[in-house]
Amino acid sequence: MLLFYPGDETPVCTRQMCSLRDRWNDYLATGAEVVGISSDSVESHKNFAAHHKLPLRLLSDSDGAVSRLYGARSLLPGRVARSVFVIDANGIISHRDVRPIGLFKPKDDDNIAAIRAAQSR
Repeated sequence: MLLFYPGDETPVCTRQMCSLRDRWNDYLATGAEVVGISSDSVESHKNFAAHHKLPLRLLSDSDGAVSRLYGARSLLPGRVARSVFVIDANGIISHRDVRPIGLFKPKDDDNIAAIRAAQSR
């Protein structure tokens, strides 16, 4: 599962990632790999992950190449849209939730259900 998010230490993103951290055992139980991606730097990600004890890998998409490939671009110039992509074992995107404004975080139950649905195909 790829989780694109607008930025480290922003209010909604922090709530989103801390919620994921708090449900980490539920995500682990799916067997899926969960990766967070934003345009922030590697150093920013290290600090963000350490500050909030985040268990997932955070990747820097500083030039926006990955978010453009997935169509995860915000309506705000130069920003990543809050997005969730579940990719099945065959490399097919089985779930796509792109929020170009991204004021609300995706629900963990919905993410976990999308992972489970991809596994049952």
